[in-house]
Amino acid sequence: MTLQADFWQLVGLLVSFFTFCAGGAALILRLIGKNLDERFANQEKTRAEAQVQLASRLDGIEQVNRDETIQWQRVEREFLKFQADLPLRYVMRDDYIRGQTVIEAKLDGLAGRIENAQLRSMLGGTQ
Repeated sequence: MTLQADFWQLVGLLVSFFTFCAGGAALILRLIGKNLDERFANQEKTRAEAQVQLASRLDGIEQVNRDETIQWQRVEREFLKFQADLPLRYVMRDDYIRGQTVIEAKLDGLAGRIENAQLRSMLGGTQ
């Protein structure tokens, strides 16, 4: 069996083959490009959703932070008020000891005077 072909027929076959290969390659590249476009679109959609969630979460954190700041300001105000009222309600230990010492000294002095008066009356003096 002998196969005979002209040069131009071989050139036509080669051109047809290369055209077929180029068409297949173009089809494959188009499919790859379409797949990449879908993947990028999905990634963009996912990124946008994540950004919305992140923004929502950050807003929540900021709100909690603002509430916490308000609470701390309230606590600070109450503490300052407590500090202002503290000397009116309580006596410091040193002040109490000093006052008690003065009272006890006066009681000791009064007891001494009473004893002296009792001794004078026992001795019969009228002074």
